[in-house]
Amino acid sequence: MTLGDSAEEVYESAPSGQLSTAMDGTIVKINATLLDWLGLRRDAVVGRMRFTDLLTIGGKLYHETHLAPSLRLQGEVSGVALELKQDDGGRIPVLVSSKVKYADGEPVLVRTTVFDAQIRRTYEEELLRGRRTAETAQQVAESAQSDAEDARGVAEAAQRVAEAAQRQAEADRRQLQDALAVLQQSLLPAQLPEVPGVEAAAYYHTASAIQLGGDFYDVFAVDRERWGFFLGDVCGKGPEAAAVTSLARYTLRAAALHDPGSALATLNAVLNERYATGDPRYCTAIFGTLIPDPTTGQVEVEFASGGHPPPLLICADGTAGFLPSADGTLIGILPTGEFPPTRLRLQPGDTLLLYTDGLTEARVNGDYYGENALRTLALQYAGAPAGELVEALSDLLTSFGEPLADDTALLALSALGPG
Repeated sequence: MTLGDSAEEVYESAPSGQLSTAMDGTIVKINATLLDWLGLRRDAVVGRMRFTDLLTIGGKLYHETHLAPSLRLQGEVSGVALELKQDDGGRIPVLVSSKVKYADGEPVLVRTTVFDAQIRRTYEEELLRGRRTAETAQQVAESAQSDAEDARGVAEAAQRVAEAAQRQAEADRRQLQDALAVLQQSLLPAQLPEVPGVEAAAYYHTASAIQLGGDFYDVFAVDRERWGFFLGDVCGKGPEAAAVTSLARYTLRAAALHDPGSALATLNAVLNERYATGDPRYCTAIFGTLIPDPTTGQVEVEFASGGHPPPLLICADGTAGFLPSADGTLIGILPTGEFPPTRLRLQPGDTLLLYTDGLTEARVNGDYYGENALRTLALQYAGAPAGELVEALSDLLTSFGEPLADDTALLALSALGPG
């Protein structure tokens, strides 16, 4: 920006997308940056399109069920992962922040800022350049030290360059780690709700501090009697996997009023439609519902699985076993899929453990940790609440020492008993 730039010029050329909408969603103002991203003309957008017209099918669903209600209640939202449609059919993963403008106490306008979610790639490139600069400068320093005394000054100067480059590389790495930690946390629930008659505990173990993972989980109220839960694992890592994670989470929440099999079928259709062409994306997931009985302390459970490792049932009587189920196909691979339900009843003291394969496929002394070792450890916590089991497993993951190949998500649900 120069001293001669007007506020309007700054708005039009901002590095982020900017738009304003009326309260009915009609776009009343949009900057050149966002128009360039979308490949659209201003006269085709302003006054003619709504904000939701710029979104994919999944994004429209999430806007209506979550983003718009949150704006009405809170007046602002931030860091929401969505996808925008380009005029040529392409899609852009973005992070959206919106705020309602009020006049005389009445909402009159919604101002929205759109950030390109692919900015992480820029961070990685800067980090790589910093590392290469540090390595090159270090080599120069080592070569100069072997020269004659009259070259000592050159060596010392090169060493200073190397140290400065190393400090910059470390600063870039810390900046990348901080940014990714915030983004990763935005893809997980801030905390689990209190479910009557049930203790729920969860844990997320990150395999790499500089790479986004694709595991996800959630627990939430469906209606006055039922509670929904899910846990899944997206194929791949990075911002592309994060976009699929966000799409999977709000699709499952929106489809939770249906039975578990239908909810997974909805997610399957959304992923297959979104990634039918180009880079294929899919995930595994378990989706289920809980109906606690406060009189008996029992919890009725119904769940369906799409290509996911079987959950482990740890009974209060000191037994444990993996639950066999009619497992569905990987979610998003085929246009349609069948996801048959499995039903069970948790007795007081029983715990249902869901996990991603980052745990069972972790390497310990060259071998996989495996399901048998998981069952043996879990038996030690038969009858214990979910929190104790999850804490033991989190300690186990930390004790493996060497960086794991994959992230791990854990979700445990225990029936507490009557009252």
